[in-house]
Amino acid sequence: MTIYDLKPKFQNLLRPIVKRLYDTGVTANQITLGAMLLSIFIGALLCIFPDPRLFLLLPFVLFIRMALNAIDGMLAREYHQKSHLGAILNELGDVISDIALYLPFVLLFPDAFWLILLILFLALLTEFIGVVAQAIGATRRYDGPIGKSDRAFIFGALGLLIAIFPQLVSSNWLTVIFVLIAFLLLYTCYNRIRRALNELNAESTNNKEQS
Repeated sequence: MTIYDLKPKFQNLLRPIVKRLYDTGVTANQITLGAMLLSIFIGALLCIFPDPRLFLLLPFVLFIRMALNAIDGMLAREYHQKSHLGAILNELGDVISDIALYLPFVLLFPDAFWLILLILFLALLTEFIGVVAQAIGATRRYDGPIGKSDRAFIFGALGLLIAIFPQLVSSNWLTVIFVLIAFLLLYTCYNRIRRALNELNAESTNNKEQS
């Protein structure tokens, strides 16, 4: 189970807000772009001023981004705003936002530079695999253990800890956490590939039995 599995309950809480946004003429694509621009702005701010105390912004921004991601999807599905452009913006927005918000950790932990870059690469790879699964005929894969929402929770929690306890920046235990995140992301990649192939194999078997 991942945080993504809680999405339906979260969407129910957001539904009144989505209705108001729709009534005022706000579109899904506008929300998608807004979430991406917010992430870029905060990421740039943390890169320019890599003060551990400023990382207190991360959990709040990541929560807002998560809410905006849910809202744009609900506007698209429930108010007939789906489009090819929207699908592209949605995937690009997630990737760009991840890079913008997580890259500043490199400035706080220069000794873990390559490890954090590896985490970013694997995070992007998980989303790439999810999209490729859809391209080859399976469903868009969101399998964990570390999907987009899980990454947001983890890095938001790290930002909160660093802001409250700045001395942790010089602690070695965070390197252990980064290694663990990298391994879990690698397993996430494997898991998405495996389940996409299983889905396609099951569909192929059913088609053969029906014919």
